[in-house]
Amino acid sequence: QVQLVESGGGLVQDGGSLRLSCSCEASGLTFNSYTMGWFRQAPGKEREFVAAINRSGAGKNYADSLKGRFTISRDNAKNTVYLQMNSLKPADTAVYYCAANEGYYYGSHSSQYDYWGQGTQVTVSS
Repeated sequence: QVQLVESGGGLVQDGGSLRLSCSCEASGLTFNSYTMGWFRQAPGKEREFVAAINRSGAGKNYADSLKGRFTISRDNAKNTVYLQMNSLKPADTAVYYCAANEGYYYGSHSSQYDYWGQGTQVTVSS
């Protein structure tokens, strides 16, 4: 069983930055047995892929529209994955979810992820 807990969301002004964290508690397997992803869902919209990272942290995948502004990273010693978000825009307002895949997949399909956190709200004001 895996528990994912996101933190770091909040209210920020247009152009500001936030860093989201997702801590992982896993029974049986270690944190570096999972690839990790971030997704987001805005009101009235479908959940969309943001970024993902492989087990070691060397491989990363981003939504094309977010490249250059968002950075995913992980600290396997701390069982935590991060999402650094810069130059935030009102269109980035959403609930951000952390997800884990018990394998090697770190792509954009949400159906491939086995575990999900409860989400953290990010609101960007204009």
